[in-house]
Amino acid sequence: MLVSVFLALFLPCVGMSAVFMVYICLLWYAASFNNPEVQSPVKPSQGTGLSAADLEKLPKVTGKDLVLGTDCAVCLDDIESDQPARMVPGCNHGFHLMCADSWLSKNPVCPVCRAKIGPELLNPPESNPC
Repeated sequence: MLVSVFLALFLPCVGMSAVFMVYICLLWYAASFNNPEVQSPVKPSQGTGLSAADLEKLPKVTGKDLVLGTDCAVCLDDIESDQPARMVPGCNHGFHLMCADSWLSKNPVCPVCRAKIGPELLNPPESNPC
């Protein structure tokens, strides 16, 4: 009789303790995946974006002149045919003028393909007319 009472009290406590430990382990495991230091294998760029003078060197077009579609990858809105847009040289991706300037002033890369926008794209060599 004493053994059955002991087992009736002990086994539920052991079972609930095991469930609680599994719960704690799952919480710890989930929290470790939400940690940005652990999750991000790519280091953020230390450099700054493009200057206002460099932004002015990039081609300005309208929405109807865009080659690779009329969706702005920065704000995810359509670029209307009469809206001013900016095209990234080299990859020809287009964005709203304000979206592109805001993005490129912080990150000197294309928001779509991550192509670096360096001095060689900002100052293309002048063609020889001969």
